[in-house]
Amino acid sequence: MKKDIQNVRNIGISAHIDSGKTTLTERILFYTDRIHAIHDVKGKDGVGATMDSMELEKERGITIASAATFCEWKDHEINIIDTPGHVDFTIEVERSLRVLDGAILVLCSVGGVQSQSITVDQQMKRYKVPSIAFINKCDRSGANPDRVIGQLRDKLGHNAVAIQIPIGLEADFAGVVDLVEMKAIYFDGDNGEIVRVEEIPAELQAEAEAKREELIDAASMFSDELTEAILEEQEIPAEMIYTALHDGALTREITPVFVGSAYKNKGIQPLLDAVNAILPSPVEMKNEALDLDNNEESVALSSADTDPVVSLAFKLEDGPYGQLTYIRVYQGKLAKGDTVINVRTGKKVKIGRLVRMHASQMEEIELLSAGYIGALFGVDCVSGDTFAASGLNLTMTSMYVPNPVISLAVVPKDNKAQVNMSKALNRFSKEDPTFRTYVDDETNETIIEGMGELHLEVYVERMRREYDALVETGQPRVAYREAITRKAEFNYTHKKQTGGSGQFGRVAGYMEPATDDDFVFESKIVGGSIPTQYISSCEKGFKACMSKGPKMEFPVTGVKIVIDDGSSHAVDSSEMAFQAAARGAFLEGYAKASPTILEPIMKVVVETPTEFQGSVMGTINQRRGIILGTQDEGAMCVIESQVPLAEMFGYSTVLRSSTQGKAQFTMEFSSYKKVPQSIGEELAKKYAETKKNVA
Repeated sequence: MKKDIQNVRNIGISAHIDSGKTTLTERILFYTDRIHAIHDVKGKDGVGATMDSMELEKERGITIASAATFCEWKDHEINIIDTPGHVDFTIEVERSLRVLDGAILVLCSVGGVQSQSITVDQQMKRYKVPSIAFINKCDRSGANPDRVIGQLRDKLGHNAVAIQIPIGLEADFAGVVDLVEMKAIYFDGDNGEIVRVEEIPAELQAEAEAKREELIDAASMFSDELTEAILEEQEIPAEMIYTALHDGALTREITPVFVGSAYKNKGIQPLLDAVNAILPSPVEMKNEALDLDNNEESVALSSADTDPVVSLAFKLEDGPYGQLTYIRVYQGKLAKGDTVINVRTGKKVKIGRLVRMHASQMEEIELLSAGYIGALFGVDCVSGDTFAASGLNLTMTSMYVPNPVISLAVVPKDNKAQVNMSKALNRFSKEDPTFRTYVDDETNETIIEGMGELHLEVYVERMRREYDALVETGQPRVAYREAITRKAEFNYTHKKQTGGSGQFGRVAGYMEPATDDDFVFESKIVGGSIPTQYISSCEKGFKACMSKGPKMEFPVTGVKIVIDDGSSHAVDSSEMAFQAAARGAFLEGYAKASPTILEPIMKVVVETPTEFQGSVMGTINQRRGIILGTQDEGAMCVIESQVPLAEMFGYSTVLRSSTQGKAQFTMEFSSYKKVPQSIGEELAKKYAETKKNVA
């Protein structure tokens, strides 16, 4: 039976840490009959939430890898991806949003718009994902949905409009008033599965009418029909309001806001109705691919089954039966036995098994149509690969992948651990583009790099558990960078004469700091003083110097190289000679350009009870942190600051002990800044010692 693609929804659930994303997904699965018992995220019953299928997730009560599932609600098929909130796993959110058509932004009614909510919102904006907001935890003391709606407007710039108001709050939270239908909705039964619709309580009637006015006012901006109905003072049907909200949400010009408590099973069914009514189907989203044969021109994709297939592998997982590749089909269809091309490698891929995922369980299917999300077995690819029909050289736009800021040496205990460790590292770096690994040439150690302490901690733990690789880790190392601070000229001649043909190349020009890019190369050669065929060799030579800076062997960033003169020899000049000349020129200019060391600065946001505000600020100041601002939000105080990553190791322990375990913090990369002189001298001393030991 072929489903109508208009009734398909691909949605994600994203939010700040501990806003209740996974609990919400668990309730959605229960009400849509995908699971028959509700489990707790913290796993007190020993089972853990369905979507947190990894052992580590159940123990820590956090989501590490995004999980995919699908369910059905009132003739609509909903594919859901539950994403992590921790910024260390930000790539999981990136890649999920890349393939979604809509999202539910979950906010805590006490915490409101928190630092991670801002990051998630920026990611949604980047991929133009329409969203609705769900204010969760209305049963908690200090719950204030009105304040959260205000923050949605002020902090995130959303045109947020309440679609519901709560009936009671905190311990008295009983249900919601639907402002579209003007009815009170209560949730009865052991698990809130019985939806009871009543008249609005008399004490809320006036507030509901005022809020409905606001809602209709905001929605009328997106519907002439609705505007007319208001002017003619006609009865306004619910469908008309929903159509206007749908059109506004599609362009991210309006954000409908719902309230409830996932943990207390209240407000979930109306939220599912809203997903069907307000969020778009795959047909309504504009999807584009880049044409590699035509200078990466963008090409609009259709969602017709009859067109040649274009699909994107957005996530890999190593399951018990081999590699599982999550795939979203944008155009055409994928069927068992089809042959498609991996656009990145140009290799043919035969589709074997096709499955639909439900967290860690799966069901076999024959066919995956445009607009659907499924998974393939046994296909060799990496995250972000495009699979297209033969003859189509299209690629889906790539995902934004941030650079790692922290590294760690891992040493296997024995030979068996060595083999298992390399298997694990091979898999993890394929699955997660922000996790990288390499072997240090000088110390011969294996180095892993990632987005933060928690990120690397989780991977090391997974190596031990999933691969039985016993490894020891070194001290975390910060990803310092080198940069130049002023313009410097170079004029270098590379000459070598050792029997037979020699080598000759002269390169002249200047280098200067580049603000936006890591490396910019510009040739102003006129009159052929360096023959055209050697210009690219010069660029190659300069670029090769960027990976290890001459000052302390950190990668070099922010350099613009301009070559404007040089000379060549009819016999002795070659690509090799000009690469060597460029390297010499780089070293000559670099020494004169006052090189300095840069360190990663993190945006650190601490949420603490107000009574610990002073001591938390103290812990930040001790770590060379700069406090950007504080905000009182009820009993809690939010402190925003910028702190060098080098000073943040072990901060969670310090924060816990200075606030009786009541504060939490989030940290994400902000920018690179020059290190203070004393720290620079310390680094230079360490570098000199390491060099001596290696020698």
